Amino acid sequence: MKAIVCHAFAPVDQLRYEDVPSRALEQGEVRIAVKAAGVNFPDSLKVQGLYQVKPELPWIPGTELSGVVMETGGSGSPFKAGDRVMGIAGNDGGAFAQEIILNEHRLLPLPDSLGFEDASVLPVVYGTSLYALKQRARLQPGETVLVLGAAGGVGIATIQIAKAMGARLVIAAASTPAKRALAIEQGADVAIDYTKADWRNEVKALTDGKGVDVVYDPVGGDAFDEAVRAIAWAGRYLVIGFTSGRIPTLKVNMPLVKGYDVVGVRHDVWRDGWWDESQKNLEQILAWCAEGKLQPLVTASYPLERAVEALESITTRQASGKIVLTVA
Repeated sequence: MKAIVCHAFAPVDQLRYEDVPSRALEQGEVRIAVKAAGVNFPDSLKVQGLYQVKPELPWIPGTELSGVVMETGGSGSPFKAGDRVMGIAGNDGGAFAQEIILNEHRLLPLPDSLGFEDASVLPVVYGTSLYALKQRARLQPGETVLVLGAAGGVGIATIQIAKAMGARLVIAAASTPAKRALAIEQGADVAIDYTKADWRNEVKALTDGKGVDVVYDPVGGDAFDEAVRAIAWAGRYLVIGFTSGRIPTLKVNMPLVKGYDVVGVRHDVWRDGWWDESQKNLEQILAWCAEGKLQPLVTASYPLERAVEALESITTRQASGKIVLTVA
C-alpha cells in the first residue's frame, strides 16, 4: 500500500509518499480502506519531533480517519466487510495511508447521513473541544465563552459545541474580517479583532463588565496576555496549545485575585486512558451531527500524495476550517 512516511524528525517537506508493506490481522483488529484523514497541527509537530510524544521511526502520521472495513481479525467482531466507520489512530498514527489496521474498539459506525470527509475531522478537533468544554470547563447552559483562533478547526468546533451545550453568548476572536465573518457563519454570537490593543475591554463590555466564564485558547502568545484579563470570577481558562509560536507566562496573582482556574487540556492522554468515557463523547458528537447541531467545515481536501502541502497550509496558519487528505 501507499503511505506518507516520516523517516527522521525534520520539517514536513521531508515526508515521503512511498510503498509500505501490509501485515496480517490479529484477533480483535480491523483493516480499513481509508477514504479520508483529518490533518491537524499536532501532526506537523510530531513529524518535527516537537510534540510531547515522539513516535518510533519510521512512522506514518495521521490520527483520525474514516473509511470502509476490508476485513476483520478472528471471530466475534462487531464490524464486517463493507461497513462505513470512523477511526481514531491516536498518537500511534497511521491514518495518512491507503489502509490502516486498528483495534475494533477504536472504531465507530458512521450514520448514512455523514460523508467520509466530514467524519474524518471529528475525532480530534470535535473530540478535543467537547472534552475541554464538558470534562475540563464544566460548561453550564447560560454561561459565556470566548474562543481564540475562532476560524481554525478547533475554533469552529468549539463555537458549534458551546452552542449545542447551551452557552448564552459565544464570542469569537479572530485576526481578519474574513475569519470573523466565518466564525459568525458557524454560530458565534459576535466576533472581535484580537489583534487590536486592549481588546479585552470589548469582551468585558459584551458581558456587562463581568468577563467571560470560559476561555478556549489554542493560540497562546499575545492573545493569552489579553484574554487572561477578560475572565469572570470563578471562570475557567482552557489551555489547548500555542499555534502563535510563543508559550506565554502567567502571574499567578491573577487567578488568585479573580478566583479563576487555569486548566490544561490534553485530550489525547485522556482519550487513550479513559476510552469508555471518550467513546461516549464521540457518540454524542455523532448524534449532534445527525441532529444538525454540528456541521464540520472542510475547507480544502488534498489527495494523499500531497500531504506535505496540506500540512504546510496549517503550519503557516493559512487555513480556516478543516483540511483533509482523500484516498481514491
